[in-house]
Amino acid sequence: MSEYTEVALRSLFVLIALFLITKLLGKKQLSQLSFFEYITGITVGSIAGTLSMDLDVKLLEGLMSILLWFSVPFIFSFISLKSVKFRHFVEGTPTVFIENGNIIEQALKKEKFSSDELLEQLRKKNIFRVSDVEFATLDTNGELSVMLKKEKQPLLYEDIFDTSFKVIPVHSVISDGAIERKGLTSLGLSEDWLMNQLKRRNINLDNVFLAQADSSGKLTIDLYDWFLSK
Repeated sequence: MSEYTEVALRSLFVLIALFLITKLLGKKQLSQLSFFEYITGITVGSIAGTLSMDLDVKLLEGLMSILLWFSVPFIFSFISLKSVKFRHFVEGTPTVFIENGNIIEQALKKEKFSSDELLEQLRKKNIFRVSDVEFATLDTNGELSVMLKKEKQPLLYEDIFDTSFKVIPVHSVISDGAIERKGLTSLGLSEDWLMNQLKRRNINLDNVFLAQADSSGKLTIDLYDWFLSK
């Protein structure tokens, strides 16, 4: 086996292993990285790159190292679900930066955040005056959460009227010309109802790219472009 072929096969094997391990850790690891998970991700990436290119490193030994690095955040996540104190120790706690329009300088120093960086984060949320902010915290994932003062918040329907509308969930019932039975079941609708709706509109199932419905029976249909161009 040539070196090029071996590198390609090792890279493919490592990629599949990383994919399976990441699926095992769950979606949370993809969107919300703690400080420890961030370090783990960098280290695992370095190990994976070395394992793919360095033929002197044994494949099984490298995969064992990756598995060990991935197992630690997996175990930590499990313990964090059981213990609040452990979760705060590993992931940290949110830090209050602004309270009642006043910046807390000690909190900025603690998190090594400059005033310019704070203002930049506020501008990204279309906030240009610190005095407009009621509460702002730096979350454990590094995101800045901001709550505006009541008089600066957008006007809501409930601010004017006492009544509120119930939001009806929408599910896909047809995708790529095939019936989505799971969506129909979630809405409490049947295939017969769906086919009758299509029949009323003189539409064949095969011509539907996407159809969505809600529990009230409202159905919206998007047809294939090739069908519309006929």
